[in-house]
Amino acid sequence: MKRNLFLLIVLFSVQMSLAANVPAGMIATVDMQRALQTVNTGKKAKSKLEKEFNNKKKELEKEKIAIEKMHKELQKQALAMSEKARAKKSAELQQRVMKFQEKTRMSQMEIQQKEAQLTKPIIDKLKEIIKEVSSKKGYTIVLEKNENSVLISPEKDDLTQAVIAAFNKKNK
Repeated sequence: MKRNLFLLIVLFSVQMSLAANVPAGMIATVDMQRALQTVNTGKKAKSKLEKEFNNKKKELEKEKIAIEKMHKELQKQALAMSEKARAKKSAELQQRVMKFQEKTRMSQMEIQQKEAQLTKPIIDKLKEIIKEVSSKKGYTIVLEKNENSVLISPEKDDLTQAVIAAFNKKNK
């Protein structure tokens, strides 16, 4: 029992002395979102994604206008139509609206998948660059800087700009 207590005290003492010898300023931050949007490859990916998004948006907007037109025509003709014809047109309109909603949902999923497909390789490369830059500058821990995780950090410990520059230099 005394031996276990002695070992515990020795271990605690060693741990405390190691913690006391850790120099301050070994923690850096990187704003990954800013880095992703600022590196040249990220800008190209964003442009490609926006182009695809705009194409899908135009396509969906055309369908939305056609549905609105169909709805207005149904409202205008409703009084002159038989109950059966009105029910048929109303069902057609409802079916078209449901297809439109499904197409909208699928388009959103496709855009999200495309974004992940385009950004994952960039993020992986950014992580490699972060390791290199932080190692060269003597940092042992790098935290992602965003409004939810790092509230305050000295500007000198923000590696974002150095990571962006190194990434662009390496990926010309």
